[in-house]
Amino acid sequence: MDRADLLSLFRQMLLIRRFEEKSAEMYALAKIAGFLHLYIGEEAIAVGAIAALRPDDYAISAYRDHGHCLARGSDPDQVMAELFGKATGLCRGKGGSMHLVDAPRRFMGGYAIVGGHIPLATGFAFATKYRALDLVTVCFFGEGAVPSGQAHEAFNLAALWKLPVIFICENNRYGMGTPVERAIALYEDVSETARSYGIGAERVDGMDVLAVRDLMRRVVGQVRAGQGPFFIEAMTYRFMGHSMSDPAHGHYRTKEEVDEQRKRDPLTLLKQTILNNKLGDEADFKQLEREVSEVVTAAVKFADESPFPAPSELYNDVLVE
Repeated sequence: MDRADLLSLFRQMLLIRRFEEKSAEMYALAKIAGFLHLYIGEEAIAVGAIAALRPDDYAISAYRDHGHCLARGSDPDQVMAELFGKATGLCRGKGGSMHLVDAPRRFMGGYAIVGGHIPLATGFAFATKYRALDLVTVCFFGEGAVPSGQAHEAFNLAALWKLPVIFICENNRYGMGTPVERAIALYEDVSETARSYGIGAERVDGMDVLAVRDLMRRVVGQVRAGQGPFFIEAMTYRFMGHSMSDPAHGHYRTKEEVDEQRKRDPLTLLKQTILNNKLGDEADFKQLEREVSEVVTAAVKFADESPFPAPSELYNDVLVE
């Protein structure tokens, strides 16, 4: 364990957490319109997985994409401006919360259609293999996307052509708000779906950033070496509801359940690891809180003061590169 490395992982997760909390606040103030799907509680997956990638590898996500985009290194100012629908956003204000794209950083977007981006990830992987590029594509999606037909088609083609793609299922075990009895039956072990197509699969504690990173390092090496696709089932627990229109508890989860799961907050787990191994102290964490707070505050100021797109922009394409 390296002190600088662990504190960097903590800072990334903290940035996502505080950014998302501030986004929820801005949504309540009507600064952000449309839908807003928060990633709070799942930060260890994006940060741990992306830490194992090279800058030229590809990453793609669903509509809960803020965390992945920030973990990939996107400018928080531009991300917040995109949420605000401003011209200075990553997609000039045309994408919004669910459609963040940062092509220079090889973050190829968030997609609103459930499971609709999984074939795109397979396509990226096919293109890189066809061009003999030494690249890996990582695809993030929720467990609710696994039953979709296009997901099965993508898994099948990836296995058939031994494509360099890693499918990461962020298994929150509730789909988009499924009653617990049915959710357990549907989403208890979605990695079996991948195995049915001959894809290697493994389950990991998605609340432990180090466990995710270490597994990803091994899997990325295998996939990059030409051993074909891999499926990671990251068991996680999102502390917020499906979206800002869905409360944290009440419909399908009890407050007691959410409070119990918060005891395994990924930020708390990593902080305890750092403290136990004497690789940091409370002063370090206070400093990181100050730094991240300044970044998020600046992002909101930048977004708020930025102009909306001109009406003429309705007729212009967004150039992502």
